[in-house]
Amino acid sequence: MIPVLFKIGPFPIYSFGLLLGIGFLLGSYILSLELKRKKLDPEIASTITILAVVFGIGGAKILFLIEEWSTFVRSPIGEALSPGGLTWYGGFVLGMIAISFYVRRKKIPFLKIWDGLAMGLIIAYGVSRLGCHFSGDGDYGFPTDLPWGTNYEKGTSPPSYAFRIFPDIASRYPRGVVPDNTPCHPTPVYEFLLGVAGFALMWRLRKRPWPDGTMFMVYLMISSVFRFSVEFLRLNPRLLFGLSEAQLISVPLFFAGLAGVCILERKRAARRKAA
Repeated sequence: MIPVLFKIGPFPIYSFGLLLGIGFLLGSYILSLELKRKKLDPEIASTITILAVVFGIGGAKILFLIEEWSTFVRSPIGEALSPGGLTWYGGFVLGMIAISFYVRRKKIPFLKIWDGLAMGLIIAYGVSRLGCHFSGDGDYGFPTDLPWGTNYEKGTSPPSYAFRIFPDIASRYPRGVVPDNTPCHPTPVYEFLLGVAGFALMWRLRKRPWPDGTMFMVYLMISSVFRFSVEFLRLNPRLLFGLSEAQLISVPLFFAGLAGVCILERKRAARRKAA
C-alpha cells in the first residue's frame, strides 16, 4: 500500500486524495461530453463538479461522523477536520440535492442533467475506490486464500486495527488479533472493475431512445446491485438481518430506480397514446 505517493517540499501527496480528484475530473469530463451530445452547455459541467466536490465531500463526512458519533463526541474538532472518514451515500445524497437545486434555479432540463451525471458518477466512483485501495484505509474485505488476496499491513488502517469490529474473525487468530500481513479481499479493486463494467454497459445504452431520466434510474439499479454484492466481502459492521448500512441503503435505491424506469416508460406510453 502507498498512502503517501510522494512529497512536494513539505506537502505530502496522498493516494486517496489524488485518485479522488482524478475521479471527480473524469466524471466532469464525461458529464461535459453528455451535455454536449444532448445540446446543452457543456460549461455547466464545471459548476456541477464544484458542487459535487463541496457538497459530496461534506455529505460524506457528515454521515461518517453520525456513524462514528461516540468518537466524534470525544474529539469533535479532530474528527471533523480529519482528512479521512467519508461515507459514499452521504455524499451522494447531499451532492444530488445541491446539484438539483442549482439545475432547477437555472431552469436547465432536469432529467437530462441527471442522465449525464449518471454516466460520470459510475466511473468516478470506481476510480476513487482505487484511492481507498492504495491508502489501505480499511475499505478492504475479509481474509482470503485467493491468489489475489492483498497485504494491507502498510495501509492507514491495517488488519490488526480494522478487524477489531469483527471479534468472531479476530478470535480465529493468536491472542484474538488478525496479523497485519493477512491477505484480504481487495474489494476497492472489485468496485473499480464493476464501475468500469457498469460504465461500459451504460455507454452502450445511452444513445437508445429512452425517456429522459432513464439512464439515471438505470444507474441507481446497477450501482445498488454492485454495492450490495461487494458488501458481503467488505469489512463493514452488520446492522440488521446480517446486512451492512450500505446494503440497507442500496435496497430502496434499487427499487427507486426500478420504479423510476416504470414511471418514465408509462408516461412515454401515455404521451404516444394521446398523440
